[in-house]
Amino acid sequence: MKTVLYPGSFDPVTNGHINLIHRGLSIFERMIVAVAHNARKTPLFTPEERMAMLRAAIGDEPRVEVTTFEGLLVDYAQKRQVTAVMRGLRALSDFEFEFQLAHMNRRLAPQIETVYMMTGEEHFYVSSSLIREIAQFGGNLAGLVPESVEKGLKERFRR
Repeated sequence: MKTVLYPGSFDPVTNGHINLIHRGLSIFERMIVAVAHNARKTPLFTPEERMAMLRAAIGDEPRVEVTTFEGLLVDYAQKRQVTAVMRGLRALSDFEFEFQLAHMNRRLAPQIETVYMMTGEEHFYVSSSLIREIAQFGGNLAGLVPESVEKGLKERFRR
């Protein structure tokens, strides 16, 4: 069974993330969506909250497993016996970072392939950091995030 690992911070999950999950499932038989613990970032939501938001947004899709991980992505991919990692690209600015990351991952674990999927044009300008800023100031998030995420953001910022 071809399984892909889709890692990210998902802080919060956006409709762009959900779009990539659904499109990835048209290529792969199974997907592990892995919420990363990133020591360099101060997240708005806990990993458990982010996983709950992902599960609510994905719905009852038996081919998707939502989980969390710490440490090196390639170590987690090897532990889960996954040979492909899916990453989304929005713009040229994403490519430079992702290119560097993919080559380092290839150096650490040559058997793991990185597969890039372009974000749909309706979501290419959306990032989790922009979503957090819009939510912090009470902006309109309709169409940018799943309804459950919008609710969570409003509760977090009390708006």
